Amino acid sequence: MGIEHKVESWDGKSAADIRAIYDAHSADNHFADTLIVLAFTDACEKGATWLLKAWLEAGHALNPDQISTVYASLHQLSHWEAKLHVLQCLPFLSINDAQKASVYDFLRLTLTDHNKFVRAWSYNGFYELSRQHSEYLHETRQYFDMAMRDEAPSVKARIRNIVKKGF
Repeated sequence: MGIEHKVESWDGKSAADIRAIYDAHSADNHFADTLIVLAFTDACEKGATWLLKAWLEAGHALNPDQISTVYASLHQLSHWEAKLHVLQCLPFLSINDAQKASVYDFLRLTLTDHNKFVRAWSYNGFYELSRQHSEYLHETRQYFDMAMRDEAPSVKARIRNIVKKGF
């Protein structure tokens, strides 16, 4: 069974099963390209984004064309966990001038998501965007200030962790 069928068949819950898919396929030459395609396929987005995040956390990197493909497709994500995984990938991805508008739009959308974990990582995404593009610094600080007044404790904790980095 190929990776697409395995990801599509994953129950969305078993960490051992998704880890087994990662272990079986992460050394494939086209692993990242395959995941990027699957990440924007409705039936596979949750599992593929989890796998992509794990791959990046393991020290691998996407090339500029792959990053562009991810950013150009952000609007296609529908599942909250897929959005969360992509937000958690942002610290591993550069954002060039041509991509910053797409990333910004995605962050604005996820900043108002009903899921508090998505919102928390959206704030982290604004931090990453403002680190790479200083024109977003003031707006990001305003979002952080508002969040520290109005957001859930878990979101505030994420912001405090960002502030500890020296933001």
